[in-house]
Amino acid sequence: MERSKSPCIKVSALPSPKWLRAGRSKAPPASLTGVPLYSEIPFQRTKVLRIILVIGILFILGSSAYGEPQHQIFQPKSGTGKVFVYTATQLGVPILRATIKIEEGFVEHGRSVLQVHAFFHSLHYLGLLFRMNNRFTSTMEAESCSPFWYVKEVNQEGILIKNKNYTQTIAFDYLNKKVVVEKKEKKKEKKERQEIPIPPGTYDPLSMFARCYLKEELRPGEDIQMSIFDGVKLRQMVFHLKREKVKSKMYGEVETVCLESTTSFSTFGDQEGTIRIWYTTHEGKTPISMELDLPVGKVKFELESIEGS
Repeated sequence: MERSKSPCIKVSALPSPKWLRAGRSKAPPASLTGVPLYSEIPFQRTKVLRIILVIGILFILGSSAYGEPQHQIFQPKSGTGKVFVYTATQLGVPILRATIKIEEGFVEHGRSVLQVHAFFHSLHYLGLLFRMNNRFTSTMEAESCSPFWYVKEVNQEGILIKNKNYTQTIAFDYLNKKVVVEKKEKKKEKKERQEIPIPPGTYDPLSMFARCYLKEELRPGEDIQMSIFDGVKLRQMVFHLKREKVKSKMYGEVETVCLESTTSFSTFGDQEGTIRIWYTTHEGKTPISMELDLPVGKVKFELESIEGS
């Protein structure tokens, strides 16, 4: 990695970082989602399955609702970035732990670079019903949060979700207005490769999260328009901003700005749902809560802790 203060170069000339050439993400850890994350977060496909899940959880847990993740949660090193830890619930029952880490920026080949990681773990008591160990990494230009690469490492299975085990790498080529998508299934030798045209200013879910958190001035009553590609579908989204007072686990009742947008979900036959993200209005603009209002019900991510600098 070359550190320099020299002027920026074109995106197309920026070589792949060592961690990407090695076929892995760097220090992966947690959302929204999503808003990745959209198609990779598992939700029950029918109301019947949702009821079965709740009954199964209550049977296993008895009077205890919370449990530890199936694997150890990523623990950031001091001074390496900021980490947001969330617990996701449906029907009031915890189903997974999510971590989003925004790393400190660095300079590579004269360009200021930023990385955001997301890590999703199912909770251990779900057992055979639902197991997840998914991680996502977005590498982007620090000033604009325009992504260079988006890497998805998906490993999930269970009675209530579709089994998936693959790695997908998405390279954003703005000069040629396209993304190059490579996907490698664990049980297959060959990679799948395709090129998909995109409009200028297209983001992945994590670079969208970074832009809203680090760059945008969130003014209630205004709209933010974004083109988002999550590896499954190119989405033209409009986030409506409104002021709301909400209760949070960390801060109690606080004033927030809510970003809300409707979009289709490929997991549910392209039926429409709603994505909401709440940011505090006090200094720091903390993303205290996220919600996916899906055709089968709502899944809410509540901020449990903030770690790092």
